[in-house]
Amino acid sequence: MQTNTLRGKKQLLIGFTLFSMFFGAGNLIFPPYLGAQAGTRLWLAFAGFAVSAIGLPIAGVVAVARAGGLPQLAERVHPRFAQVFSILVYLSIGPCLAIPRTASTSFAMLEPLAGESTALQWGYSLLFFAVAFLVAQHPEKLTQRLGKILCPALLALILLLFAGCLLHPAAAGYGTPTAAYTALPAVQGILDGYQTMDTLAGLNFGAVIALNIQALGVTEPREVERGTIRAGFLAAGLFAVVYAMLTHIGGIAGAAFPGCETGAETLTLLANALFGRVGQVLLAAIFIIACFNTCVGLISGVSEYFHQLWPKVPYTGWAAFFALTSMLLSNIGLASILELSVPILNAIYPAAIVLIFLSFLPGRFQRCSVYSWAIGLAALQSIPAALPLGPVAALANNLPLGALGFGWLLPAAVGMGIGFLKKS
Repeated sequence: MQTNTLRGKKQLLIGFTLFSMFFGAGNLIFPPYLGAQAGTRLWLAFAGFAVSAIGLPIAGVVAVARAGGLPQLAERVHPRFAQVFSILVYLSIGPCLAIPRTASTSFAMLEPLAGESTALQWGYSLLFFAVAFLVAQHPEKLTQRLGKILCPALLALILLLFAGCLLHPAAAGYGTPTAAYTALPAVQGILDGYQTMDTLAGLNFGAVIALNIQALGVTEPREVERGTIRAGFLAAGLFAVVYAMLTHIGGIAGAAFPGCETGAETLTLLANALFGRVGQVLLAAIFIIACFNTCVGLISGVSEYFHQLWPKVPYTGWAAFFALTSMLLSNIGLASILELSVPILNAIYPAAIVLIFLSFLPGRFQRCSVYSWAIGLAALQSIPAALPLGPVAALANNLPLGALGFGWLLPAAVGMGIGFLKKS
């Protein structure tokens, strides 16, 4: 039976689904590492982290929902840009980086329990992606699978780890902040959140959430948009609570086990100290569920987009292709893929941020000239800055804020001004 609005329990489930799709390995690792490194300055750092790791991704979901899809949003620059940019976004956060990483990262958390074995890793990745492929067969039903079952399980496991940290803290308080967090902790927190790359995922997930809302009987486009936006705010609230818990856990672990090089190491040491071998099992379960949720969400979103782009290939065919490709990359040459993909992500990420930001400006800024100039000049800095282009890269990184990874801000602002003044 069709309904006109999405309210109550159904809206909550959609919010849980969106949170589950976002919350993967990187989301587990970055907050504890920030807490361990920031020490007594961790809450200032957390405030900055929340801006870029919560605010920007949810803004991406809202922007896509309001525009009716990523291609429609990107067409405000130019139709050709929309096609190229959308393909780059979906490939970058899909089979080229994020999807393979879900299996390789979650398996790494199993190695302390199962031991290192190439055959075991291949077997794990095969099972992982086979199940993910099956669940992704019906993207409109992710609410039933991720929202109702896996998201509550993930939250319960994280809450258990947090409760153990509160009841039996491994240290009396937070540790000493490292140099990067001593002077400008909030700025460093923004940079840490920027590296999660969830803003690109937000541009992807909006369409999948819209399918799930429609599957619940809400078909009026305006109500689908509103339901997607409300889901974004619900997911943001969950992110804030979970990130705060993980940051506190990291702060305590950083004081108890100084010198950890990654968030995964920080969590592993703390879980082992709190619960012993059971803690390792708990942590492995958290990583597997989080990575699986994200894997399913990404396979669904990327396959749905490419099916719309080339409808002669069925959705199932695209899902099988991306699952198989990701399975192979998770076992063979992932380090090389990461080396190639990270610069590409850094090159296109500023364009995504500028695109989202412009979409919220008043109507007089909604001109092709504003979008094309702002994004064009931002890309003129971000692309050479991210790629090994020698003197050109050095010049791009020498712009104001370039050393912090924000050298594109000034060109984007200049481009926005030029586009606004230009008679388009």
